[in-house]
Amino acid sequence: MAAIAIEVTEAEAGERLDVVLARRIPELSRARAKALIDRGAVRVEGRLAPKSHVLSAGDRITLDQAPAPVDFDAAAERSGSLDVLVETDDYVIVHKPAGLPSHPLKEGETHTLAGALVAKYPEMRGVGYSKREPGIVHRLDIDTSGVMLAARNARAFEALRGGLRAGEIEKRYLARCYGEVDAPRTIDLPLANDPRDRRKVRACTDPREAKRLGARPARTEILSSKPAPHGSLVEVRANHARRHQVRAHLAAIGHPLLGDTLYGGPALEAPQHHLLQASFIGLGRVVAHARAWNHSDSRLRLAEPDRGD
Repeated sequence: MAAIAIEVTEAEAGERLDVVLARRIPELSRARAKALIDRGAVRVEGRLAPKSHVLSAGDRITLDQAPAPVDFDAAAERSGSLDVLVETDDYVIVHKPAGLPSHPLKEGETHTLAGALVAKYPEMRGVGYSKREPGIVHRLDIDTSGVMLAARNARAFEALRGGLRAGEIEKRYLARCYGEVDAPRTIDLPLANDPRDRRKVRACTDPREAKRLGARPARTEILSSKPAPHGSLVEVRANHARRHQVRAHLAAIGHPLLGDTLYGGPALEAPQHHLLQASFIGLGRVVAHARAWNHSDSRLRLAEPDRGD
């Protein structure tokens, strides 16, 4: 596996090396981070450092290679978090609320969509990309709400995954963006993992940068836009959306999501998450629309800017 690098942020200054590694790299628990450090696989500014090393803003942490993901079965949990929109013998389409993880990152984690899926559809266990993602054909970020597709058997999963890769499954999103967004327009910027922050992806405008970072093609179509409080309400289509694609593409053209501080959007007091919804999915004649957003313009408030001391 390729080496990875992390740059310490201002907010992380003064924290221990093992704590920052466990937080920034989803595959690492605190114990696994300590083991990597003890093995000499982690360096700070090119030098070996103990797990208790106190970091400074701007420090560059490098790992000899990316840690292998640890797989485990999602814990089945019956809850009211599963909102089924479409159910067939082969697949289901569900609505995921904002704030609910698609799947667990660590063993024993509860309150996830995957846990609710496998509780209602136990045949999904063992189907999918990994054991902790039972049946899940595509993911949504924790703070993104909307429609998700999950297969009930291996045959259906392979067929749906193939259709997704081929762009045969239509996926649309609604986004509340900063500024006035022109539409229609298409954003064709390849995406790469950001080498300075593993939480993000980078939309590459320079072909040399795209080649250096191993960026992959990505296409987002802005179908419509209309004025809305603090910016615009836009509908986009991204049939083969990569990780953070809509968020990164909109930020790259100067219109980050409201609440998406990771990509430069203005912070919100309410609701306290970015405003993006997977609003529509279409599989031939079968279509599903997401539930209405659980916020209204009357409750939407921008956070006061931090003016310092």
